[in-house]
Amino acid sequence: MKVITVETLFGAETMKVPRRPIKFKQIRATMETLEVREEVAAYLQADRRYTSPEQVAQIFSFLHNEAKEHFFTVHLDGKNRILCLDLVSVGSLNQSIVHPREVFKTSLITSAAALLLVHNHPTGDPTPSAEDIAITRRLKEAGEIIGIKVLDHVIVGTEGYLSFVERGLL
Repeated sequence: MKVITVETLFGAETMKVPRRPIKFKQIRATMETLEVREEVAAYLQADRRYTSPEQVAQIFSFLHNEAKEHFFTVHLDGKNRILCLDLVSVGSLNQSIVHPREVFKTSLITSAAALLLVHNHPTGDPTPSAEDIAITRRLKEAGEIIGIKVLDHVIVGTEGYLSFVERGLL
């Protein structure tokens, strides 16, 4: 009995493919530690635990003077101490583009246990918009999936601040 092989059906392989190196892209996560030598150290202490929205609003009170929306994430360790501050987006007068991918990209790099979301309303009124509520819910759900808890979303305005947790929105 004759055995049928690829070679008996099609003949010997005569085409030679030149060997080429395979190139892959490698991603390296890097962080840079910046030393601040201004008066920031008086109100932003590395070993301080952040347990209230009022503390967060005080840290970001400088946003009162901004003419555009700025969306920050505060990365916290397991004891609610600040690991990193990340400026996620600078928008327009009444909105900034925030996507879960951009929010959690840096929080994974810093190994954050939890996040605080902070943004300003240049109009001065810290009342959340429908978009603010929707993105907060979306970020909370995304955080639950990857194991990073969203503790609060604080909106800062000249008329004070609003905490989603204090208002029962989170």
